[in-house]
Amino acid sequence: MKQLKQLLYLPTWFIKTRIFGKKIPMQTVLFINDLCNLTCKHCTIYNNKTPITKSYQQIREELIYSYNLGSRYVDLEGGEPTLWKEADKNFNSLVRLAKEIGFFSVTLTTNAFLPFNDSESDSIWVSLDGNREYHDQIRGKNSFDRLDENIRNSGHPRVSVNMVVNSINYSSVAETIQFAKDHPNIKSISINFHTPFKGTEHLFLPFEQRNEVIDLVIKMKKSGYPIMNSVSGLKAMKDLNFKKVCWVTNFIMVDATKYAECQGKAFDLCDSCGFCMAGEMHSVFSFKLDTIFAGLKLRG
Repeated sequence: MKQLKQLLYLPTWFIKTRIFGKKIPMQTVLFINDLCNLTCKHCTIYNNKTPITKSYQQIREELIYSYNLGSRYVDLEGGEPTLWKEADKNFNSLVRLAKEIGFFSVTLTTNAFLPFNDSESDSIWVSLDGNREYHDQIRGKNSFDRLDENIRNSGHPRVSVNMVVNSINYSSVAETIQFAKDHPNIKSISINFHTPFKGTEHLFLPFEQRNEVIDLVIKMKKSGYPIMNSVSGLKAMKDLNFKKVCWVTNFIMVDATKYAECQGKAFDLCDSCGFCMAGEMHSVFSFKLDTIFAGLKLRG
């Protein structure tokens, strides 16, 4: 029944949004805490001095809100979301809650510093910032080895990694993609670029270098590397000269602020956007077949 509902949802959603122009989110990014066990150089979320942890009831209300908007996929983020707990409830309690409400799938985005071998999430995205040298430089000593160990021990069938390319780690993109390909427990890798939110502007990768990285990623994609991004979506990210459809994802921040689309717009960062989903969704709405197939594979 779930697979049938999902099968019917995607084309129906596309017709409503692309043909009739309705702005209905497909996915929700829900921040459940801002407590973290790392202090990454690029992060503007973590708050270990006065951390916020949303209550189970608040998360329930925010999930229902998003579901009623039309969203059917949810990504639970932090801080470090695996640190979330309330009385006898833990992160898996939130996965079950989302499923009970009706979401088709729940994604965990984690730094993998802690084991996640018991995760009930449908898919897991691990933040990987390059090879050992660069990942540890950005996230802290031994964080790469902990990540590698926990991915190897997870036993989860749908673990992928996400690399955010910045001015520190851009030279390790090829090596990182190779690591993902060679790793027995990594399904795929996605590439994004640093978006210069306030206080992190120094990590922004100039467009000339970004385009060189994109050309490299496209070449490796065409050579068979397990890169989630589509070629069309990557090409769109070169100059960002396209109509944004970023309302495809709604965001609920840790302070409960609700954004109907990427919060980068609220901070006037669209011209320096590094969220490659922007290029992917533009390509979907432009009927780029390679992007549509990549999206179906992601949601399959």
